[in-house]
Amino acid sequence: MFNNILVLCTGNICRSPIAEVLLRARHARPGVGVISAGTSALVGHPADPLAIEVAKQHGHDLAPHRAQQATTPLMKSADLVLVMTREHADWVHERLPPLRGRVHLLGRWRQDEVADPYGEGPEAFATAWDHIDACVGDWLPRL
Repeated sequence: MFNNILVLCTGNICRSPIAEVLLRARHARPGVGVISAGTSALVGHPADPLAIEVAKQHGHDLAPHRAQQATTPLMKSADLVLVMTREHADWVHERLPPLRGRVHLLGRWRQDEVADPYGEGPEAFATAWDHIDACVGDWLPRL
């Protein structure tokens, strides 16, 4: 059972905040913590305006989100680390090899990575939302 889930992307302003809000909403279980962070986080920045907009369109609020860096204590405290790309997994493994068994692609069950919509238009964010939502759905029975 996973009680502390960490979701990682690069800047922590697009993909991981979306996954965080979806996991919290869809896997609401007492005692389960879901947080997100970035491998190169834009620390203190809010979610990208297009991420906020796409979340709002689906009934979720990303406005309070503030980006944070993935730190050693944060990663060590996670029972499960969900990453968007293999590059993110490699980043964690380089820093904390003992976490290898806890780090998985969010798209593991689809055997794919989640593309970064940063700097793209609304369509890219809508596509990212749908992809992340489907991947979260794949994880739910396994959590």
